[in-house]
Amino acid sequence: MPFPDALPPDFLAKAAALNIQSQDIAEQFIRGSGAGGQKINKTASCVYLRHEPTGIDVRCQKHREQSKNRISAYKLLILKIEEKVKGRQSDLSQKVFTLRKQKNRRSAKAKRKMLEAKAHRAERKEMRKQIF
Repeated sequence: MPFPDALPPDFLAKAAALNIQSQDIAEQFIRGSGAGGQKINKTASCVYLRHEPTGIDVRCQKHREQSKNRISAYKLLILKIEEKVKGRQSDLSQKVFTLRKQKNRRSAKAKRKMLEAKAHRAERKEMRKQIF
């Protein structure tokens, strides 16, 4: 079974670069779980994908439609395989790294603001002292 037609070209390019073959992926449509009542219990809109060579499996139930879940599952599977193969050089790892770096910068900024406020309070206290 080939990759879905609606899969974005950048994900198809990643799959080609990582040498992911569509015949290596086992695809199942299963019933979802969780909130949703009668509709979720009757329809098989949840998609389960397993990449046989790496043993990575993905289950997607974000959307109500099976076709959207299938595309999301393929995207997630390609990202997970890339994470396993490339490690720190993968796109997902790079995004996580940049987010952590931004948060560290924010904390440094917060520390600087706190020290400035402390210095301001110290100046005010110093001015209260009597001069003899």
